[in-house]
Amino acid sequence: ASDRASITVRDILAASPRQLVPQCGYQCMSCCRVFPTLWSLKIHIQHSSQEGYSCKVYYRRLKALWEKEHKEQEAASPQG
Repeated sequence: ASDRASITVRDILAASPRQLVPQCGYQCMSCCRVFPTLWSLKIHIQHSSQEGYSCKVYYRRLKALWEKEHKEQEAASPQG
């Protein structure tokens, strides 16, 4: 189910706080292409396989890893 989760703008921004390329736009952390807007980066990620890239797979896997890490942290934290 996590593999099918959609990638949100929040996920993209969380992938790298330094992905903003000054005066150029936003950089895809998978293929390193630069896009003028966050929206255009999100569209690129959604349709990356049609363009010959695997960026959607990269961001989905990253999101799955974050979710797993978050669950592990919740399980390890004391239940006050």
